[in-house]
Amino acid sequence: MTPDALRNLAANVLAGIVFTILGLVLFVSAFMLFDRLTPGTLWKELIEDQNTALGILMGCVAIALAIIIAAAIH
Repeated sequence: MTPDALRNLAANVLAGIVFTILGLVLFVSAFMLFDRLTPGTLWKELIEDQNTALGILMGCVAIALAIIIAAAIH
């Protein structure tokens, strides 16, 4: 490989790592904000009460947040 190709590869790998970290931070902060905005204790309902409907809803919220963050970073 040429030095230019190696520099390009290193820059792309670094950009991928930065965007991965940025996406994870945004995802966790948005998920925590959603947890704060919903009434009641989310984790108690999910873990102790085994609320399946809430688990499905939070899974959908997680997928929606991931799609929005991926589109914004892309």
